[in-house]
Amino acid sequence: MASQAFYRKYRPQTWDEVVSQEQVTRILKNAIQSDRVGHAYLFSGPRGTGKTTVARILARAVNCLDPDLSARPCEHCINCEAMNAGRFLDVIEIDAASNTSVDDIRDLRDKINFSPSQGRMKVYIIDEVHMLSTAAFNALLKTLEEPPAHAMFILATTEIHKIPATVLSRCQHHEFRRIPVSDIVRWLETICKDEGIEAEQDALTLIARQATGAMRDAVSMLDQLSSSGGTITLAAAQNTLGVAANQAVVELIAAVVDRDTAAGLNVLHQALDSGTDSRQLARQTVEYLRQLLILRMGTNETLEVSLENRESMSRQAQKLSPEKLVEMIRLFNQAAVDNRTGWHPGLNLELALAESCEEKQQAVQVIERVVEKPVVQQSAGKTVPEEEEDDDDELEQTGGVVIRKGETPDPSVTKDEIVQNWSKVRALIKQHDPILDATLNHAKLLDVREGVLYLGFPRETIKNKLQQNRRNLLWTSAAITNILGKSVGVALTIYGKRSAVSGGSASLVDAALQMGGKLVVNKENNPKNG
Repeated sequence: MASQAFYRKYRPQTWDEVVSQEQVTRILKNAIQSDRVGHAYLFSGPRGTGKTTVARILARAVNCLDPDLSARPCEHCINCEAMNAGRFLDVIEIDAASNTSVDDIRDLRDKINFSPSQGRMKVYIIDEVHMLSTAAFNALLKTLEEPPAHAMFILATTEIHKIPATVLSRCQHHEFRRIPVSDIVRWLETICKDEGIEAEQDALTLIARQATGAMRDAVSMLDQLSSSGGTITLAAAQNTLGVAANQAVVELIAAVVDRDTAAGLNVLHQALDSGTDSRQLARQTVEYLRQLLILRMGTNETLEVSLENRESMSRQAQKLSPEKLVEMIRLFNQAAVDNRTGWHPGLNLELALAESCEEKQQAVQVIERVVEKPVVQQSAGKTVPEEEEDDDDELEQTGGVVIRKGETPDPSVTKDEIVQNWSKVRALIKQHDPILDATLNHAKLLDVREGVLYLGFPRETIKNKLQQNRRNLLWTSAAITNILGKSVGVALTIYGKRSAVSGGSASLVDAALQMGGKLVVNKENNPKNG
């Protein structure tokens, strides 16, 4: 005979057993004690946080026969025992994921008028209610607003944004929150004590962290680990759950601190070869970096780590600036997201490591200077004063030219010069950043004006990806400057929206307007000014 799963065996049966949802249970208990129970409730929140459990407790409480309202559910009256045994006919649980049609709701609406057969209230618990069709919701509305005196609805959902406003307005809404790690650990310790399971504290903490606030997930993981027999150790939990060892993450960050890419890659490959899930490794690295950032900022009271680990983490955190930690968190968090669709499980982790270890190249001065708009000059070589510009409200400036600090674009640079030397420019860029070089495969040399190279891209996404890191544009500008011996600015635009910008005055104006430029009136040569 199959044994009962822990998450079913240890499902809370009373209000006091519900873990870390006091903001909900307190209100419902007071409603029972004051005999002011509503006719429709909506429970929302992440999976495994107790929505269905609390719905069942509420259903037992409204049908409990104990004369003391504060003691309901009592767990020993006829109705409570019947509900616990699953033979109470007046509590109906409906899975909305399997009963989504309007016919299912019409059938419910027809049957709800019948009086309860055993208890005082007929309670309908509709789980995953957001799965109902629009027609089904409409069929439910009137009954939900004015049900018979003997009926109650309890709706549960993990996606509150999919619930129509008309349904929300007819229910008392209670939000369930993710359960803290410390509360999950205490509940796991209780289960281990009752079941006679020996488990290391660090292993239980790891399980609680992996559950990400879902108690049911944590209890299921404990059930899985207990099946192996013997003591549940941290190493066994890491191996079974596919979690990277803490030491591997520490060594990985140590390699970043030392800017030792080879050592970092070795740690990554050993972890992946041992069966560690790449997404889990990335998530655990992000969590470790978050803890380092907290230590670096001096607010370490909330960290749930041992004193010994905290001291070693503090030493490591002092070697990294807050800006560097934020950048690393962004890189490894992106690796965790991208790995879902990546063809190589460790590729994004390797890229995140390489960028984290990357040092600024001395050959290219990546000191940023953003010019709000291209330097526009008259034919005589004099710069047009700003007050002579034509203020056009429709031409809002949204872009700019990027060039190294202390330099200005050389107006003598031509497009032909850059085209003839573009392969040399790409070769120089590839030495320092192969990813940037690959991105430039999509670029088209649209035009050069007043020392500014306009690079066009076929899609907004590619252009935005290049603009996200200003260093990419600075390196491109610096590489062209180094090859030509002339200062060249770089600006980005999109081609193909109206016509490809390939040359000529009309196409050049099109490119300038797409970059957010403004039309300049040359008053000296304008006949109207004569």
